This record gives sequence, C-alpha cells and structure tokens, in this order.
Amino acid sequence: MAFSASIIADSVSPAGARLTTMEVTLPRIVLSEFNTHRMFSRNSASSRAIPVAKRIAQVLSDPFIPTYWGANQKGMQAEASLAHAEAERAERVWRQALDSATRSAEDMEAIGAHKQLANRLLEPFMWQTIIVTATEWANFFALRDNEMAQPEIREAARLMRAAYNGSTPTLVQMGEWHLPLIQPEERDGVFEHTEDARKVSAARCARVSYLTHDGLRDLTADLVLYERLVNGGHMSPLEHVATPIRIGHYQDLGNFRGWKQLRKFVPHEDNFGAR
Repeated sequence: MAFSASIIADSVSPAGARLTTMEVTLPRIVLSEFNTHRMFSRNSASSRAIPVAKRIAQVLSDPFIPTYWGANQKGMQAEASLAHAEAERAERVWRQALDSATRSAEDMEAIGAHKQLANRLLEPFMWQTIIVTATEWANFFALRDNEMAQPEIREAARLMRAAYNGSTPTLVQMGEWHLPLIQPEERDGVFEHTEDARKVSAARCARVSYLTHDGLRDLTADLVLYERLVNGGHMSPLEHVATPIRIGHYQDLGNFRGWKQLRKFVPHEDNFGAR
C-alpha cells in the first residue's frame, strides 16, 4: 500500500449542503490523530477481525516504513531530520522491530492467543484503509495539511484536500440517498432507491469494501451483515448513508449538517441498552 485518498461518493443537497465520502490509506500510527476529528464518520479494518497469519503476510509484503526521520528535540514537531547516516541506522532499527513483532505475533498465534491481541503487536507497521464521510472538512485540512502536523498525517491530509477540491458533487434530491460503495452498474434507476440499497451501502462501509472478505460481491451477505450490525448495536457504518433535509427543519443529525444519517432512522440508535 501507500498513501492514498479517493472520492467514493460526493453529493450535494438541493439546499447546497455537500456530503463527501472518501477512502483513505495512511499509516496505522496516526489513526488516533485522524480519529480525533469528531465531525468525521469513519470505519476501518479492525485488528480484531483479520486473521493473524493474513495480517503478518500483509505486513511482511508491504510494511509501513517512515520516509522522514525527524531528529529529537523539545516539543511535538521534529523540525530537522536526522543526518543521512543516522537516518539509515534508524531505518535498520525500525526494520529490526518489524522482524521482532512478526515473530512475536507468530508465537502468540501458536500459543492460541486471539487475534485481538496478537495483531496489536503488528500495528506500528500496518497501513490502514478508512472510509470517512463528512460535511465539514475545513478544520481538518487546516490542522492536518499543515507544517506543524506529523508528516504521516500531513501527507494523507494533503491528498484528501486535493481529492476534495478536484471532485464535483452530484445533486441528490429530497427523498434520495447518499450511497457510498454502491457501484455504478448497480444504479439502474430502481435499486438505488430501495431500502436494500441503503442497507448494502452501510454494510460495505463496515467492511471498508464493496466486496466480501472472500473477494466476492454478494448482496445477500451484505444484507446479513447489516442485520448483524443493527442487532448488535454497531451503528457507525450507518452514518455514511444519509438523505438531505430541508434547511431550518430541526432533526437530530448527528455530526452532519443538512443531511440525516441512516442510523437516525433506527429506534434507540443512541442507546443500545434501551432495546
């Protein structure tokens, strides 16, 4: 993998509210900084979900290796980089840590430890792909596409800003829906207006792919996953799917402006214990 950002759904309401969904790939080490932005709805692959052997194979074939080796100093920013010889030594140490982490993860799997623990040892070396949806982007771009930000999140934010500025949103009328990961060939003038389309879109956002983990497109599997999410109280994937609302008409919109999320149509979506 490598740093990337692409638009997978870009909509504008009749009132002019823009709602954009991106697929972003960045190093796992800056995921926590990405997740501090509360205006974002996001889903990404969990270390609890992917088998240890598969994660080890991913990390060994394509590990995250820093390209900027900042020199230590006071404060949060590394204003200067290490000299060439020290940077080469730092990369060797990083790769040694990678080798140690993969061996330890293999040992944990051999012991029988669950992947929710064994995979954590690999996280500093992982790339993370995220589905992120928002109506408000300016603050994120200002903070993260900024020389004060850590280089790894700054590069992701730079690509995200370029993708956002280079995209033209499609008008979504009242009663229609913003549907990430519904493919062009599935938009036949009928399916995209159905409840199933909304469920399929949410399930694919949970999976961070329009394909199943077996590499297949399977609408039945998508619908089964949707029901499992809702019945288990896992509502965040339903936030990416939304419909326009009228300006001045109050509704509980979650973290969007001008759009009502699919999760807001689910009873007790805000309190699973109330069911």
